[in-house]
Parts: sequence; structure tokens; C-alpha cells
Amino acid sequence: MGKKQVDDRFKKFGTVSFTSIAKTNDFMDYLEKGKVAGTRCKDCGLSFFPPRADCYQCLTSNMEWFEISGTGKLLTYSKLEYAPIGFGDDLPYAIALLDFGDYKVFGRIAGNLADEDIKVGMEMKAEVNTLPDGQLNYVFQKA
Repeated sequence: MGKKQVDDRFKKFGTVSFTSIAKTNDFMDYLEKGKVAGTRCKDCGLSFFPPRADCYQCLTSNMEWFEISGTGKLLTYSKLEYAPIGFGDDLPYAIALLDFGDYKVFGRIAGNLADEDIKVGMEMKAEVNTLPDGQLNYVFQKA
């Protein structure tokens, strides 16, 4: 019997990778194609971001991927002056929550947006971002 190959694609996500193995490793394939993606339950239609492999409403694993596209409305944001271990070099940065209607997306606001240009209620979009070390993440940009 051969050795089972470990699917560790998720180790390429973000500034600090807390895990390299996840049931939603296909998320990295979408990022590498320049797309941010979530999952949706094929049975009840509930959408998830971050992506989930299992629906907590139906208790099934009948999921499909969908692209986070268009614009979302900035519901709230916070400028961080302190960060968890591993993120100190990124300070200061802003985290935010966007409402896309059927789902919400939590993430980071792009560092090139000035504080005075960020307004609750503004339209923003999620886009793939390549970090200096080649890791991938996503950020929110002004639409």
C-alpha cells in the first residue's frame, strides 16, 4: 500500500498559516486563479464565508463553490494598533465586515486606502492579494 499524500494547499494562505490542512483546501485553488470563493449548501442554499465543508443547518456535506463577486456594503470596520502573535509587522491595519446580501465576508481592508476614504456603508469588493513572500490572501478594495 502506498503512502497517502497530504493535501496541504492551505499552508499558502495568509501572513501566518495556523493550519495547512483543511477540508476546504480548494479555497487556495480559487485564490491562485484570482478569485475569492465561498461555499453554498446544495440542499438548503445557505452560503458560507469563510468556506465550510459541512452545512450546520442541514447537517450535510453537499456543498458547492461560488465566487465572491460584485460589491458588498461595508457594515463595520476597526483599525488595529495591536495584533495577535505573527501579525505585528502588519500594523496598523483595518479589519472589516462586508454584506453581500445572502452572506457576509470578514476580512482586511487594503492597506492603500486612506483612513478618510473608509466610510461605513460604502461599496467594496473582495480581491486576491499576493503578499511579499508569495503567500496569498484577500483584501477589500473600494469599488
